[in-house]
Amino acid sequence: MNNQLKQNHMKKVIPLFLTVATFVSFAFVIPNTIESKQINVVIDAGHGGSDFGVTSSSANEKQIVAQITEKIKFFNKNEKVTIHLTRTGDQFLSLSDRSALINKIKPDLVLSLHVNQNLNVAKSGMEFYVAKESITKERSNEIAVELRNKFISNTAIKSSEIKYAPFHILKKSEVPAVLVELGYMSNLDDREYLTNDVQQNKIAATILEFISELK
Repeated sequence: MNNQLKQNHMKKVIPLFLTVATFVSFAFVIPNTIESKQINVVIDAGHGGSDFGVTSSSANEKQIVAQITEKIKFFNKNEKVTIHLTRTGDQFLSLSDRSALINKIKPDLVLSLHVNQNLNVAKSGMEFYVAKESITKERSNEIAVELRNKFISNTAIKSSEIKYAPFHILKKSEVPAVLVELGYMSNLDDREYLTNDVQQNKIAATILEFISELK
């Protein structure tokens, strides 16, 4: 092959090589960008301050949900997950203040934690609520189903089917939101696990595991 032909051949090969090299480099860069997605979640500990919520002789709702919420934040070591709290102490925070804070943060998810009570002391287990009035009703319902399934697989706590309720936090949050009733203080077995440090750790760990798997 003479010099002129060699030069013409190289002129055709070099652009092709650069195109392939560029494509290959992007193929390795793009997945890393997708994997680095940050997940922001607001954990709302119900009640607080002068609002004790459900009470019993041994504990009250505001304390229990605050303890579990703090554990969720403390146990989180995943750099891709950021946990925001609506309250970080025993202060009263109105529902409108909570929803305003949530909508300012604009997280991927809101979990509002509560504890239940019933005159029927045999009633027990967890309950998951979403709002029909929410602009993110479908996604909230999907998340509630997935979270319920996670608790069923990780714990021995009973869980009811997903329920609808017009709770303020659920209606006013502009992002997917689920309210979780963690159990019944009026039920002896539920009260024991709700106030047990090891069981609280398990609840917190299950919620964190679920959050880390959010798509």
